[in-house]
Amino acid sequence: MNSRLAKEILLRYRPGTTDASDPEFAEALEQASRDPELGHWFAQHQAFHDTIRDRFKQLPVPAGLKEDILAAYRPAAIPVWWRQPAFQALAAAAAIVLLLGVAHFWSQPHEDKSFAAFQSRLVRNAQRGYAMDITTTNLGEIRQYLAAQGAQADYVLPAPLEKLPGDGGAVVRWHNKLVSMVCFDLGNHNDLFLFVASRADLPDAPSASEPQFTQIGKLTAASWSTGNRTYVLAGPGDEQFVRGYLSP
Repeated sequence: MNSRLAKEILLRYRPGTTDASDPEFAEALEQASRDPELGHWFAQHQAFHDTIRDRFKQLPVPAGLKEDILAAYRPAAIPVWWRQPAFQALAAAAAIVLLLGVAHFWSQPHEDKSFAAFQSRLVRNAQRGYAMDITTTNLGEIRQYLAAQGAQADYVLPAPLEKLPGDGGAVVRWHNKLVSMVCFDLGNHNDLFLFVASRADLPDAPSASEPQFTQIGKLTAASWSTGNRTYVLAGPGDEQFVRGYLSP
């Protein structure tokens, strides 16, 4: 995991909750401990939200707020509503809520369309389990289904993958772009997940056909590009195990 992706994940981190035990947050926290710049940013980020939360808790409720609201109700009269104490108290509370909303908005990460974010999102979702659009052992039927959905179907499979039975396939989305997923059955309830995307949809995708390997959670991912397609193959085991399904 790189520091940019770790920062995006840490923006959602809630201290004092079960987030620390989540593998995704744990990996991001570990990256923050390795990267001094990221660690400094994370400390400031937490301090900022702690300050906002503490100030909001210290905001006193105006005395007699309930009575003021009831007293302001006059069916037979038309009060100058903006001068009523109740309205002024509510306006102050609304302003604080608005301030918190603005602070939350500006603290949110910008839309990350990097290849690292693409690969991490798809592989981590694979660990949680994808719902297959089509379930079959026939790789040809999976390819035909993907083509009918307008997804990438002209992918080239390494020879070892062509020898495996399929488990199913699906069309997933990345920022409204279609990505093909082909699932291969390794037996013993283990699978290999192949994602195929248009290279044009991933500006910083790998430029070489030689696979690059990275560990994402419990899976090892290999990524490469051939022609106008970018591939990500994820599976259990180490780099040597996954590489065995890419060799001719």
